Amino acid sequence: MVESDRSPSSDEITNVEHDTRNHSVAQERRSSVVDAKEKLRSNTNAKLANPLAYETPEELRQKGRTYAKKHFVGGEEDIRAFELGACLAQDPLKWDKVQGLTPEERAVLEKEMTSRWSQPRLMYLVIILCSTCAAVQGMDETVVNGAQVFYLPQFGIADTEDQRQVWLTGLVNSAPYLCCAFIGCWLTVPFNNVFGRRGTIFVSCLFSAIACFWQAFTNSWWGMFIARFALGFGIGPKSATVPVFAAETTPPAIRGALVMQWQMWTAFGIMVGYAADLAFFPVTDRYQVTGLNWRLMMGSAMLPAVIVCCFVFMCPESPRWYMSKGRHYKAYESMVRLRYNRVQAARDIFYMNTLLEAEESIVIQGRFKITELVVVPRNRRAMLASEIVMFLQQFCGVNVIAYYSTTLFIDGGFSNQSALAASFGFGIINWLFAIPAIYTIDTFGRRNLLLTTFPLMSLFLFFTAFSYYIPNDEARIGCITLGIYLFGIVYSPGEGPVPFTYSAEAYPLYIRSLGMSLATATTWFFNFILSVTLPQLNAAFTPTGAFGWYAGWNFIGIWLILLFVPETKGLSLEELDQVFSVPTHTHAAWGIKSFMYFIKRYILFQHCELEELYTREEEAEDVGYDQTPEKEKGHVR
Repeated sequence: MVESDRSPSSDEITNVEHDTRNHSVAQERRSSVVDAKEKLRSNTNAKLANPLAYETPEELRQKGRTYAKKHFVGGEEDIRAFELGACLAQDPLKWDKVQGLTPEERAVLEKEMTSRWSQPRLMYLVIILCSTCAAVQGMDETVVNGAQVFYLPQFGIADTEDQRQVWLTGLVNSAPYLCCAFIGCWLTVPFNNVFGRRGTIFVSCLFSAIACFWQAFTNSWWGMFIARFALGFGIGPKSATVPVFAAETTPPAIRGALVMQWQMWTAFGIMVGYAADLAFFPVTDRYQVTGLNWRLMMGSAMLPAVIVCCFVFMCPESPRWYMSKGRHYKAYESMVRLRYNRVQAARDIFYMNTLLEAEESIVIQGRFKITELVVVPRNRRAMLASEIVMFLQQFCGVNVIAYYSTTLFIDGGFSNQSALAASFGFGIINWLFAIPAIYTIDTFGRRNLLLTTFPLMSLFLFFTAFSYYIPNDEARIGCITLGIYLFGIVYSPGEGPVPFTYSAEAYPLYIRSLGMSLATATTWFFNFILSVTLPQLNAAFTPTGAFGWYAGWNFIGIWLILLFVPETKGLSLEELDQVFSVPTHTHAAWGIKSFMYFIKRYILFQHCELEELYTREEEAEDVGYDQTPEKEKGHVR
């Protein structure tokens, strides 16, 4: 090869420089477009966090007055309420700084902060409604636990050696969750648009009541499958609507506690379902009715649903739903019924309207919300963490016990009645140990609760699995019961309440509804997978293999949480943005370091420090030119 000694001409140099400059300009333009989108996105949560943050008192009063007159909200007294309410909406904690409040109004606002459970009677009716709906949910899920012991032989699908019968057993039991995952959950939006929140709760509970009544009169496996599939039309929309209704009607001071209580009262319903199974077990057939006991078990679940249908319309409709339909005066009337005075109602209505306007004004250019969920790294990490905890809520094995514990106890040597009594004991434990989670979830933290309970859940399921090998009947029965009960004790305050709470706060507000829809569909889908496969798993691997399988998933769950699920306890929207902006590989590496720190500090008793993964922005801004090591300043991080 002959190398050329010719130097490049001035024209060539000029062309190269021109191409380089054009390429650089194009890169800068693309970068500026991306930066603009990222800046818009990063400001979204701040705008939704408090759209009134930078308004003056005079501007707020004017906005409140304008809103009241625009929507024909009442007379002069109501206009005054909106003027004061707009000022209070900027920061409800600084109510004592707002001028013009009467002594009575100040007393109510102070009591709101100091005695958060002091609410109007109608507010307590809403709380009872939401709790009863949760109990409906739990009872719908668990009456089948004891009833299947009797209807499977009657329908001719109880032979565990016949593959067809085993799969039919799983299909019949999982029918409601199949409907929820693919139809029921997705009916939530159209039902809410047409019927409102109260109407959707009424319709879903009516579906539940009719389906439960229908189940009691079936005489074949396919009839039971159809009736239970119809039950999914009640479970799906109700599970998505009731928490929203609670959030839209309750004051902020008790809103989080009510979200937590959904899980607690679902556990109560699960316990009541077990109690119904135990209560109707001794009922004998009469009047030429075969299987009267299991029919009463299945039909009893309609009772709480009927109770909800009877009093749901005694509660006011969600003010936010009225506002979404442009009926602002009806929204205000509804809120007045749920608060002690008009100033409180005006404050909440005005802020709700401001938040809705802020949400409508936020449009991320060039992308749909569903694309934002996947493409934006911050959102993708939140989705990953949310989907992990939702998946693990099913595959930790709790619903194996909830749906099949009676069968599993019988396989361990229990009599039918003893198996039902043992299941009822699990229901009591599941409910009682869910109560402390109301406090521990905000003190101990979501991630810490999961990392503490998952190793124990894995250990107790392994203990239960190998207890089936104990030759002595009494010892085997005692150890199986002990293992399942210990599992329930550690599940209830941990993986029980955390997933829905975590998913509700992990997503940015502008895609939170979409994220929660995905989370709900995920939990029902894997609920279906679990309940349809357990009979086959039990037949193929025996109860030891089935419990060992889910114990293994709990062990895997430890590492998934350690590597990919950040802590979200007590963080503002901006702080959550910071947490989920940490790259996944960085958080995973820090998770490994934190595991090694735990081993060295608490097992090997070595003195060591764990480096912090997050630095608060205000701390970073305060560094300045001061480079003095922190140990010399008198504190160690």
